[in-house]
Amino acid sequence: MSTSMPTRPLGRTGHQVGLFSLGGQGIIEQANVEDQAIAVVHRALELGVNYIDTAPRYTAGARESETHIGKALKGQRDQVFLATKTHDRTRDGSLKLLDESLELLQTDYVDLWQLHNIQHFEEIKRIFDSGGALEALLQARDDGRVRFLGITGHFDPTPLLEGLRRFDFDCILMALNAADPHCASFQIKLLPTAVEKQMGIIAMKVPARGRLLSSWTPPPEDEQNFWSMATQPGTITMEEARHYVWTQPVSTAIVGCDHPGHVSENVNSARRFAALSPTDMRAIEAKTAPVARQALFFRNWAQSE
Repeated sequence: MSTSMPTRPLGRTGHQVGLFSLGGQGIIEQANVEDQAIAVVHRALELGVNYIDTAPRYTAGARESETHIGKALKGQRDQVFLATKTHDRTRDGSLKLLDESLELLQTDYVDLWQLHNIQHFEEIKRIFDSGGALEALLQARDDGRVRFLGITGHFDPTPLLEGLRRFDFDCILMALNAADPHCASFQIKLLPTAVEKQMGIIAMKVPARGRLLSSWTPPPEDEQNFWSMATQPGTITMEEARHYVWTQPVSTAIVGCDHPGHVSENVNSARRFAALSPTDMRAIEAKTAPVARQALFFRNWAQSE
């Protein structure tokens, strides 16, 4: 097994990114766990992880994800490509969020600033209208507070395609997991366009918060959100989930971690990665069919009903 993590180009950014990147959810977004959250980030840095993703909305109520990452990166900011987001659709609201993000992250710039969680065409219209969030992205890039611009989503590929048509974003963060082909497939409908545009492609929702994994036990129904109900364990292993996504033409995949051991597991999996055959890919997709709805709880199921 290789002792270093394989890397791929992050689109046209010039950054060579590791197959596994650290997501700012998991323990990092939780409250009253500062030491544990910082330990996760430090373990990632020790193992050569060079991309960290966060957002203002990754929080228990006080912007914990950005706060923890900022503290963990103190003195080590130059080791990572740092990404955050705006969920505001206006110029002024987005610039306010960015100023707060920079303060919490303890940096004077982020490498990638992204439009967070695009779901509907109405959002695209607001973003591109006069006074919309795109003006904030362009202003922040021009004044050096951000280096690259991106767009993200996991609900419906169609509005994201419209965003790519209207503007030449550097990167896209999209939900891609082994259940993806079963509903509003980003792999089929969105990924080819991102590849054609030579974008940095970041995958998320790889294990679907555990719902894809055979090792996961659903919590009692009265402890679950109605929109993400799960009634049975998943059907594949975490190794299958990661390697399925890495076999796609993505730059990297972000995964949230609950402790430093999870970071090590993801890095070791990346070190032993070998692309799956088409037959193996189809077999994994077939295994996910019985749990597709719970594994794609974030997807627009109205499209398939």
